[in-house]
Amino acid sequence: MTMDRDQVLRTAAALLTRKATATMDEVARAAGIGRATLHRHFAGRDALIRALEALGLRELEAALDEAGLDEGPADEAVRRLLVRVEPAAGLLAFLITENQLFEGEVDKGWDRIDARISALFRRGQREGTFRIDLSPAWLTEALYGLIGAGAWAIQDGRVAARDFPYMIAELLLGGARRSVDT
Repeated sequence: MTMDRDQVLRTAAALLTRKATATMDEVARAAGIGRATLHRHFAGRDALIRALEALGLRELEAALDEAGLDEGPADEAVRRLLVRVEPAAGLLAFLITENQLFEGEVDKGWDRIDARISALFRRGQREGTFRIDLSPAWLTEALYGLIGAGAWAIQDGRVAARDFPYMIAELLLGGARRSVDT
C-alpha cells in the first residue's frame, strides 16, 4: 500500500490536536497504516513533529502568498488570509499551541511568517485602519490564537467550518480597528 505522506501528517495533526499525548501506534492506526510503515517515514515522535512543522510552514506560506497581503486595504488582506488559511487551520492550531515541543529549536520559517503578518498589521496602522496602541507583534499573536480557537471550535462541532473566516475576522478586526474617536 502506498502511503500519502502529507495525508498521514494531516491525520497525525488532527489526532494530536485532540490528544496531544497520542502515541506513534495511535497515529499509525488513525492513518490506516502499520506502525512499522510510520516508523520508516518518521523515526520517532520528534521526527513526526518536525515533519508536521515543515508541512504547516509550507501551507501557511502558501496561504500568505495566495492572500496577496500587499494588495488593497489591510483589513481586506486579513480577510483573504483567513479564507486561505482555513484548510490548514487544524494543523496550525496544533503547531501554534504545541510550540513547547520544539525545545528552543524553532524553524526560521516562523520568523519569516511572523515578519510578513506583522508587516501587514504595520501597513494597516500606517493606513489608519488599525489601532496604533496594539503592536503588530501582538496582533500577529492574537491572529494565531484565534486561528487555533477557530480550528478547535470547528473540530468540536461548536461552529460551522464555513464561518471560520468571518468569525475570526470580525473578532480580530473589531478589536484591532482604529476608532474614529481615537
